[in-house]
Amino acid sequence: MADFDFESRIVSIPDFPEPGVIFKDITPLFADPDALDAAVDAIAAHFADAGVTKIVAPEARGFMIGAPIACKLGVGFIPARKPGKLPRATVSVSYELEYGTDTLEVHEDAIEPGDRILLIDDLIATGGTLSAVAKLVQQMGAEIAGYGCILELDALKPREVLDPNGTTDIFTLIHVK
Repeated sequence: MADFDFESRIVSIPDFPEPGVIFKDITPLFADPDALDAAVDAIAAHFADAGVTKIVAPEARGFMIGAPIACKLGVGFIPARKPGKLPRATVSVSYELEYGTDTLEVHEDAIEPGDRILLIDDLIATGGTLSAVAKLVQQMGAEIAGYGCILELDALKPREVLDPNGTTDIFTLIHVK
């Protein structure tokens, strides 16, 4: 799948959501069944031998790629949701955003000690969201098997946040300089 042209399915939108920002729209990739299938296959193949027991993905676009990868790997899928969206007892993590804070939750019985969790999202920008989810997963007694993503904004140096020691597998299909 390394030969698939994922990048041609990404549309750059200048000045969105604010002036000076170039938004990378991945919805054309999701709309193309061959591209979506190739993305799922490539990420799943990369982590096929990583001993993953479950996938955790933050809402909302992380769900769109995380769930089919979980199916492909034959493992469970755990949604990391905004507060108040999950119906049973939850564990939460709050984290800093550029302008304020946010919180994500998972069901308290979704992750067990010893689970090997693959964290999946559509895009890694600063690494803040996935870093927060990783802390939550680790607080619940699981270990991080790796991070998988469609797009990584290299200039924001998310790997320094996600894995300052360079010991965790971070796999992305498209790197934006």
